[in-house]
Formats: sequence, structure tokens, C-alpha cells
Amino acid sequence: MAKGKKGLFLRSLDRIEVVGNKLPHPATLFAILALLVILLSAALQPLGISVEHPGEEGTMVEIKNLLSAEGIQYIFTSMTDNFIGFAPLGVVLLTMLGIGIAERTGLISALLRGFVLSVPNRFITLGLVFAGIMSSVASDAGYVVLPPLGALIFAALGRHPLAGLAAAFAGVSGGFSANLLLSGTDAMLGEMTIAAAAIIDPAYAETMNIAMNWLFIAVSVFVLTFLGAWVTERIVEPRLGAYKGDQKEELESLQPIEKKGLIWASISVVVGVVLASLLVIPSNAPMRGTEGDAMAQIIQSPFMSSLVPIIAILFFIPGLTYGIVTKSIRSDKDVASQMSDTMASMGTFIVLAFTAGQFVAFFNETNMGLVLGVYGAELLGSVNLTGIPLILLFILIASVINLFIGSASAKWAMMAPVFVPIMMQLGYSPELTQMAYRIADSSTNIISPLMTYFAIIIAFAQKYDKKMGIGTLVSTMVPYSMFFLIGWTIMLIIWMLLGIPLGPGGPLYYHP
Repeated sequence: MAKGKKGLFLRSLDRIEVVGNKLPHPATLFAILALLVILLSAALQPLGISVEHPGEEGTMVEIKNLLSAEGIQYIFTSMTDNFIGFAPLGVVLLTMLGIGIAERTGLISALLRGFVLSVPNRFITLGLVFAGIMSSVASDAGYVVLPPLGALIFAALGRHPLAGLAAAFAGVSGGFSANLLLSGTDAMLGEMTIAAAAIIDPAYAETMNIAMNWLFIAVSVFVLTFLGAWVTERIVEPRLGAYKGDQKEELESLQPIEKKGLIWASISVVVGVVLASLLVIPSNAPMRGTEGDAMAQIIQSPFMSSLVPIIAILFFIPGLTYGIVTKSIRSDKDVASQMSDTMASMGTFIVLAFTAGQFVAFFNETNMGLVLGVYGAELLGSVNLTGIPLILLFILIASVINLFIGSASAKWAMMAPVFVPIMMQLGYSPELTQMAYRIADSSTNIISPLMTYFAIIIAFAQKYDKKMGIGTLVSTMVPYSMFFLIGWTIMLIIWMLLGIPLGPGGPLYYHP
């Protein structure tokens, strides 16, 4: 019976892989969606569909036809602005300029290795999962560094190396939306959410900031760390059994120059944080707000609106310091070269930003997002699907979509203009909608064969098991995905019941 069920499950994954592989590249997909919006606007406009603007009583909004003379003019005259104005483009590139230096000088790799190697053996699983979760501050660096390091550490300790690889992979990918620090992911998704919120309420969108989920994701680090370690030691490792391969590993400690670099980088971080704090905490600080009480002056302040460049600087300074100490940076030419290499690696994202920018702009210009938000909210309201059941349904939808589209930015660029307005109409904040999406996206990353780094993880695993394939890896990671999704969702429900804000200026509910 169990065998039959496993066969059915693996066949389902095979179908997902086949369907997903037939989908076009995300950049092409957005170009198709942009064209579809144009055609739909021409088909729907003659029907006279209109709704009352939620934020402007008495104002009726109709769908605009982009194939009219005025619409065609808009398409061509706005194309450059749509690209440059695509919400995540600038914030992602600026953030990566800072993070890229920290990654390419070797600081991120040394930091992750140093942390994991310093953890006592009895806490190594907890440390490995925790390091994986925290690695999301460096974007995708954790995928390359931690899974092979986790396998190596477990093998050196006489434990099954694939259990170490799985624990690290679960932390890196499953915990991608949990962190004690703000990262490029917060900036990228946050800007999309803010743009989507502006469809319904531009004034509300102006009060939002990219730290909208910070409190929730910070607490999530500890929840996911314990869940990941428990699944590893109670389910995955016993299932794998004793390792009988011939790959014997020895751990190499950090070199003295790397330790020296980490010390000086840490000092520079402390100095940077102190200087950043002086910009907002003192009552006369230059980047502190002027309205409300002390907390409001910090939350609604120029400082919170400037988190993207601040994050970039706080990564750039220790990265530069580490590079100078370890001699990976010898001149300003090295800095420029490493920053250029980082931007070169963002080429795919820039192409995606062009087509995604057109889709989002066309969708907003036609008013289809506003109309769909109003009608969608009315439909869900008519069937009394609100509260926790509504959040659960949204998480389920996002989880299923994630199995077919691997890019988090691509999925949210498509989903945010639709779901954020709908949820706002039902009284739920954009911040809550974004957090529900992040839970679904991260939890199912580790079982999606279309996730960008899935093939790389299989390659790492084949060093210890030549027969490792998609089905084997997915079956190993399913327990993590299930426990992360269920545990994280329960945490969100408890959070909602307690009425705790998701982050600075990040309410659970939307009140026009």
C-alpha cells in the first residue's frame, strides 16, 4: 500500500516537472501576459464594466482599451518608464551592490563556515539549519556554500552526509523568508507589495516600508530552526539509516587570515550599526520623523524609507573591510570589478524586470487590477470566505503555483496586483498578504523540481549517492516542506489571533 502511494506521489511530481518545464522562461511569460492584458482590455472595454473606486467614494472606474489610439500611444511612450519604474529593479540592484561585495570577497562564505564549525556537535543540526536560514541575507550564496558543507560536517561526525545536506538545504530554501536581518528579498517583495497596494489606496502605500514583515520573520527563524532540526534528527536521518559509502571527510578550520578578516569585519559592522542608529534614535536625529510619539517618529521616518541604501552600506562596509584584510581587495579596481561582476550576475533579473514592468504597468493602466480586486472581494464576501479560512486558501494557492514557477519575484509580480487589492477590499493588510505568500513560497521551494538550485543540490548529493535523482531528493525534503508549511501557518494564525503587528508599520488589517 505504501509503495503504491509513493508511486502515485512520484508520478504526480513527474507531471509537475513536465508541465513546469513546458512553461516559457519567466521573462517570456511576462511578455505573453502583457500581450494578454492588451487583448483583454480591448475585449472588455466595450462591455462597459465599471466599479466604484474603493478609496474615492462616488468615483466610477472603467476598463481602458490599450488598443485604442490613446492606448497604443501609452504603450510606446511609457515603455522606458515602465522598465525604469518597475518597483523592485532599483532596490534589488542597489542592495546587491552591497551584498555582492560581502559575497565576492569571501566574507559570507567564511562567516557561514566559521559559525557552523564553531557549534558544539550536539547542537550541530540546529546550527546548520539556523545558518541556512540566515544565509538568505546574501541572496543565493547559501545554496552554494551550506548544503555541501552540511554533508561534509555530517560525514566527518560519522552521520549520514545526505541528512546534513538536507538540513542545510531546508534552512537555505525553506527558510528563505525568515531572517533576523532585512535582506534583498524584503526589498524586492516589499516594493512589489507597495506598488500593488497603491492600486487601491496610494496614500496608504506611501506609509508602507520594506521592513513590514520584520518582526514576524525574525521570530520565524527560531521556529523554523527547531522544526528543521527536529525533522532532520527524528525523521530524515533515521529514514536514511547508517551511511555505508566510501566518502570520508575531514573538516578544515578557517585560516588565520580568514579569522582576522572576520574580526575586523565584525568591528566594522558594530561601527556601522552605531552610526546608522545615530541617524534615527536621538530626538534631534536628521532622519527621524516629526509626527506622533517617539516610536511613531522612528517608524514613519526618512530612515525607514531609506532602508535599501542603508542595508547596502551595512553589507558593503564589512565586505570591503574583510576584502582588504584578506587581500582579496588590493585596490579600488578590485572593488569596481567585484561590483561589476555582481551586476553581471543580475542580467537575467534585469531582462525579467523589463517584461514584468510592462505587464504590471499595463495591468494598472487598464484598471483591470482595480476592477478585479473589487469583484474578487465581492465574490469571496458572498460565500463568506473571510478570516483564517481565506488566509489558508491563499497560502494553498501560492503553494501550488510555486511548484510550477520557481522564481519568487516572478510569482509575486504576477500575484501581487491581483491578490493584494482583493485582500485589502476584505480588510486584510498588504503586509499580511505578503507574509502569507512568503510562507507558501519558502515552504514549498524545497520540493519544487523547478526551483533554480534544485539540480545543483542533486549534483552535491550524488557525491554520496550515485543514484540520487529528483524523486529521491523530493521524498527526502517532503517532511521539511510539510512541517514548515504547517508550523509556519499555525504561527501566522496565532499571530493574527493575538493581533501582533508583523513589523514596524506592518498591521494585520487594512482600514481605509
